[in-house]
Amino acid sequence: MKKNILKVTTVLGFAGLILTSCGKGNPPMVYFPDMYFPVAYDPLQKAEDAYSKHDNEIPAFVKMNGATGLTPVEGTVAQNKDGVFEEALLPKNVDEYNAGYDASKMVTASPLNPANSAKDLERGKVLYERTCAACHGTGGDGQGPIVASGAYSGVPNYADRQITVGSVHYVLTNGRNAMGSYAGQLNPGDRWRVSMYVMNAFKGGMTAPAAGDAAAPKTDSTATK
Repeated sequence: MKKNILKVTTVLGFAGLILTSCGKGNPPMVYFPDMYFPVAYDPLQKAEDAYSKHDNEIPAFVKMNGATGLTPVEGTVAQNKDGVFEEALLPKNVDEYNAGYDASKMVTASPLNPANSAKDLERGKVLYERTCAACHGTGGDGQGPIVASGAYSGVPNYADRQITVGSVHYVLTNGRNAMGSYAGQLNPGDRWRVSMYVMNAFKGGMTAPAAGDAAAPKTDSTATK
C-alpha cells in the first residue's frame, strides 16, 4: 500500500512539474540566461526580444540600460586607446573609391595627439620597416627586397608622388591598384603613424598637396601609397 502511494505521489509530482513548466509566462529563473535572452548586435544597443515583451533582467545589463557592451575589466588591454575610429564604410565602387582618395589628399594632418608625435613617428618607422619596406624599400624608393628579387615590380618611389598624410592613410586602409588594404594588419592609430612616418621620412614633412592635384586624373597602374 505504501509503495502504491509513493508511486502515485511521484507520478503526480512529475505531472505537476511538467504542467507548470508549460505556462506562457516568463520563468522565474533561467539556468542559461545568455541562451534565453537575446544579445544585441551592437554592443552598446539594448537587447530586445522580438518574440516577447520580456526585458533582459541580468543585473549587469540592467545597470547599463540593457547594453551588452560592459565596462572593461581593470587591467585589460584597450582595443582603441588612440581614440581614432574607423571610417564609416569602405567604398563600394570605383567612383566612391576615387572620390574618397581625392578627398584624402586634402587631409594634411593626423588626428593623433601632436604632443606624442615623436613617439608616433618612432613607432611608425618600426611598423613601416616591418610591414611596408619589403616592397617600398627602407628608403621609400620602391626598391624593397621583393622588388629587387624580380618577384614583383612597379612599386613607385614616394619622391615621385604627390601624396599627403591623408592619402597615405587612405591607401593603407582601402588599398590601391595592386596593393591591398592593410586595415587587417594595422589598427587605425598605427595606420596614421605609418602615414606620418612616410611623410616625415620621404616627403619632408606633412605638407599640403600641390595646387590642382586633387582634381587631376590618376593614371597610376601600379601599387602606391
